[in-house]
Amino acid sequence: MFCRRLAILAVAVAVLAVPASTGLLATNALAQGTVQTQPIDPFGQEVVMPEKTIVYASGTAEWDTAYDTLTEAFKTIQAYLDKRGLKAAGPAMTIYTAMDDTTFNFQAAVPVAEAPKGPPQDNVSSGRSPGGKALKFVHRGSFEGLTATYDAISHFVEEKQFSSKELLIEEYVTDFLSTPADKLVINIFVPLN
Repeated sequence: MFCRRLAILAVAVAVLAVPASTGLLATNALAQGTVQTQPIDPFGQEVVMPEKTIVYASGTAEWDTAYDTLTEAFKTIQAYLDKRGLKAAGPAMTIYTAMDDTTFNFQAAVPVAEAPKGPPQDNVSSGRSPGGKALKFVHRGSFEGLTATYDAISHFVEEKQFSSKELLIEEYVTDFLSTPADKLVINIFVPLN
């Protein structure tokens, strides 16, 4: 089931990356691209993710507007942090909680030292990020280029027969809001059962 989820994510990101007028050939060319990594980048490294206190905006979006939707969600989170005088205690992350061929559910989250006081405001909530055993992968390049990375992850997880949870986490090593969309560095975590 998880490999199907990764395949769906890969296809959905491919749809996001290809303008409608370029057709199937451009999609095939994108899928055949290489994953840009550096020798020091982990690929399938087993790690233990600590749970973190986070503030997050939840939503549902379509894959063809994923980057723009996540950008707006992170702007909402940043405005909330600024308004409350809170500082990030780690890199921003997207927690994908459900996905299909056309849509996904997400939490755009930023770790903070402690949960904010008072009730949620501005469509922002607080909670804990997922923790526990996970596989860590790194993507370097464009948001649209995630397709090739997720294809490689899907093959790796299937080949090694890992049992994984029904969610994915992208941790943005580079600032999601200020880094050009083609220069991102993203840690991808696949939580394990």
